[in-house]
Formats: sequence, structure tokens, C-alpha cells
Amino acid sequence: MLTKDQISKNLRKIKQEIEEAKNQSGRKEDNIILVAVSKLQPAEYIKWAIEDGHRDFGENYVQEALKKMEDISEPDVNFHFIGRCQTNKAKYIAGNFSMVHSVDSLKFAKELDKRCEKKDYYQDILIEVNVAKEETKGGVLEQDLEKFTEALLKECSRLKIKGLMCMPPYMEDPEKVRPYFAKLRKLKEDLEQKLKISLPHLSMGMSSDFKQAILEGATIVRIGTKIFGERQYKK
Repeated sequence: MLTKDQISKNLRKIKQEIEEAKNQSGRKEDNIILVAVSKLQPAEYIKWAIEDGHRDFGENYVQEALKKMEDISEPDVNFHFIGRCQTNKAKYIAGNFSMVHSVDSLKFAKELDKRCEKKDYYQDILIEVNVAKEETKGGVLEQDLEKFTEALLKECSRLKIKGLMCMPPYMEDPEKVRPYFAKLRKLKEDLEQKLKISLPHLSMGMSSDFKQAILEGATIVRIGTKIFGERQYKK
């Protein structure tokens, strides 16, 4: 278990490194959103981070996240859903998360859209792209991305597409991951041009490679272990 002071120190260090990478990228005016990945961590850790001024947290498991939301009950805190999107979980996701990062199924999207309509809610989402074509990971394949985006725009009026997300392969040398981040940025730019839409966000980069992601245009980074340490629970 970490202490409150340790989490506060970790947050300050990460935010400083994000600022340095942002300045190095030449995007000094841009705001990089740090999503502190709190999955399988105690709600107490989140409360300590909130007391330290942090407001964005990432969760993978719906029921765990909803329980934490009950325990924390802070109106100005943003929970991001970053796990696999299962159709039978759409009713719990709709309206409870500020952003859903991992939409990659039209079936799920339609169900989420339906649930949002019932709640009179507009849900911000990101489309997950499988940039390395890894069979073990979710995400829309590059060749299907334009058609998938068009389908969402046409059939899901309650879902607001805010950008793209990816989880590239882990490599010990983060520079080797950088081309995947560059690819996602190029895919975003191509979509904006072809479909005449604005996609302000790129959610990419984690504890091991967030600096490279920022250098390639990330607007959201998802960092867990460098803030909260090893996960306290097992799934």
C-alpha cells in the first residue's frame, strides 16, 4: 500500500514530466489530460488524488467503477471507461462515465446509444484502433476505420466521437512504440479531412511510453502504476 504523500509525490512528478514532454513537442498551449488509471486500486487512493487536486480517473471494470463512484460521490470528478466494451454492460456505462475510450463494436455502440437516449444523455466516446493488428487486443482495424466511423455518425446520434485511442504493443524501448502513435495521429488527421469532422483527442501513451505519445500528438495519457504502484487487487 502507498501512502497519501507517496501518491501526491507521484502525481506531481508525472505532471511535471507531461509538461516537459508537451514543451518539447512544441504544443505549449495544449492541455494534456492525465487519466490516472485506478482500476483494481482502492477507492482511498482516488480520494487522496482528488484531495491533491486531480480529477480524471480511468477504470476497466464497470461494477468496480460504479462502486467507487458511490463511495467517492464527488460531482466534479471525471471517470473514464477504458476497458473492453461489452454489449451487456452498455446500460451501466451510459451516463456514468465522462468518456468511453474503447468503442470498437457497432453492436455495442448501438446499444450504448439506445441506453443514452433513454437517459437523455449525450456520451463522449473515442474509437479504439488496433494499430498493430494484434489478435489479442480489441480495436477497429485501420482498413475498417473510415466505414466504422461513418456508421457511428449515421446510426448513433447520442454518441459524440471525440477522437481515437490505441494500445500499441509493449516494448522495453519506448522509442520503438512511437511509430504506432504517429500512425494513430495520421489516421485521425485523415478521418477529419475525409469526413469533415473534428476529432480533438488522441488517447495514447501509458506509464512506459507516455512521453513518446505526447511528442506524437497525444492529448490524453493513461497512467496507472507510476501513480498508484502495483495493483492492489486481482481480477
